[in-house]
Amino acid sequence: MPKIIQTSQLLEPNFIKPIAITYENEGVTKLWEAVISHDAVSILLYNSTRNSFVLVKQFRPSVLNANKTDGMTYELCAGIIDKEISDKEIAREEVLEECGYDVPIDSITKVTSYYTSVGISGASQTLYYAEINDSMIINEGGGLCEENIEVIYLPLQEARAFMFNESYQKTPGLIMAFYWFFDTKIKAV
Repeated sequence: MPKIIQTSQLLEPNFIKPIAITYENEGVTKLWEAVISHDAVSILLYNSTRNSFVLVKQFRPSVLNANKTDGMTYELCAGIIDKEISDKEIAREEVLEECGYDVPIDSITKVTSYYTSVGISGASQTLYYAEINDSMIINEGGGLCEENIEVIYLPLQEARAFMFNESYQKTPGLIMAFYWFFDTKIKAV
């Protein structure tokens, strides 16, 4: 199991920028510590062949550090917006990289956008949805070599219980995406 060796101040970050925000509110000057970070995309994948959601199980050092758990989280396929292509194209690339599915871009639909980590970042995440099937698998997924990603198939009939099972570390975006699916796609599973 991974373990934290040490934590230290980040002096030259690659993906985030710690900042201090001085602002005025109702005539009072205040200071807030924040982080500038990338906006992101996430994709709820429903595999019709397996009647399952396709998730990623990924090691997150910050979760290991904060919660003294194994650091493994269950998440939607996702990625940061760091390229000069459309958000939908980034979503498509992430599905291929992390989950191994070649999804036609026109079958990816936008659900909504929302803000994440609003207490420290205020980055935006756009949620997409795609229905996929086993004929679209072209590799085993797993992400980049420095990522620790496992593709997980969560049967639809287990998804509602999974949302509230606290023994699985998961993101609020995943729970919200499941709610959206059950509310808009099927109501009685």
